[in-house]
Amino acid sequence: MSQTTHANEEIHGAHSGDAPHAATRGEDAQADAALGDPLGDHAHGAPLGPIDWYAWGAGLLGIAAGLVVAACFYISTSL
Repeated sequence: MSQTTHANEEIHGAHSGDAPHAATRGEDAQADAALGDPLGDHAHGAPLGPIDWYAWGAGLLGIAAGLVVAACFYISTSL
């Protein structure tokens, strides 16, 4: 439970210092539809950051290594 209701019906955070929560999903969906954002992705053409070539290279190298290991298992079990 992230919110508690007190006698005066004001919604307070569950812990002191908590920030109030945003609107419920239903209200967000209505606002998105009204603003012309039916999918609710909030992207609005924001530019992406630069491509991290070292990370992509490491990922591709890991996939290649996994395929080599899988091929070795296949060859060793098919003999």
